[in-house]
Amino acid sequence: MAFDHEGRVFVIMGVTGAGKSTIGDMLAKDLNCSFLDTDDFHPLSNKEKMCQGIPLSEEDRIPWLEMLRDVLKEKLVGGKTVILGCSSLQKHYREILRSADAAYVHGSYASTVHFILLDAQAEVLAGRLEKRAAEGKHFMPVTLLQSQLDLLHIDDAEGIFKVDASLSPQAIVSIIQAFLFSEQPLDKQSV
Repeated sequence: MAFDHEGRVFVIMGVTGAGKSTIGDMLAKDLNCSFLDTDDFHPLSNKEKMCQGIPLSEEDRIPWLEMLRDVLKEKLVGGKTVILGCSSLQKHYREILRSADAAYVHGSYASTVHFILLDAQAEVLAGRLEKRAAEGKHFMPVTLLQSQLDLLHIDDAEGIFKVDASLSPQAIVSIIQAFLFSEQPLDKQSV
């Protein structure tokens, strides 16, 4: 039986340079659903801080995540499927996004909001960021990579599906699709 992906959110997560926008956009096209890039939702003040190499604080992140949660809640109420590209570095950030599901019980991890981690070595990510910066394609400097790596925390109990982000974009999308369309329950995600 094929996976019914209506009324779900799939968060493509990871640190800067992991490929969230590229993979999220490709996956959304393949699944015929919308893609939201959280970079488009950052207030100008957040983008300015990041451009200057200043990591965001909790005071910067929480209102932004709550706004994203509200956008996702609207989509879910409408039965829409959404792919969201969002760093989601900490468990409490992911809990905010999971709560877009009106039936979500805090700490249960059973939600219509699912997380897929694009995981790669720091050297791979730094190379991507340097290339992006040279092309003028992103506001996030390579100097913030380590702060994001330091913040990234995954609790195995969350069941986050992990994908090797050093693979080609098409290979990554294919792996994610194989997982989504498998018989495996989404609340029992594994590598």
